[in-house]
Amino acid sequence: MGAAFQIFKTRMKKIKEDIFVIAEAYKHPDTPFYAKLIAIIVVAYAFSPIDLIPDFIPILGYLDDLILIPLGIALLLKILPDHVIQHSRKKVAATGKMKQNNWIAGVLIIVVWALLLYWMVDSITYFSDKTA
Repeated sequence: MGAAFQIFKTRMKKIKEDIFVIAEAYKHPDTPFYAKLIAIIVVAYAFSPIDLIPDFIPILGYLDDLILIPLGIALLLKILPDHVIQHSRKKVAATGKMKQNNWIAGVLIIVVWALLLYWMVDSITYFSDKTA
């Protein structure tokens, strides 16, 4: 189990790095227009809290993330010019984006979900009191 988890962790780190590389490649002047469109879709989907299949659905909820994002990354890495990919990898490594933890965004997401959950529970209790 330990080796499988380590492999999974390494792949997830690589996917995260590739997302940042794609975001940098989008800005490069040699990136073709069609690749920019695909890059926007892949990066937006990777960072979006909205999924095609919601994550709360057992197994299927995470399958779309585990399949669609790597497929989009693989497609982009095939259609982007090699020099754009290399330039983008160097830029991501130089900026240290992979080492940054965005605690503010994480806390903000947790607060929004907590408020949403509170609102849902409060609404349920409010309506159940009205009907009783």
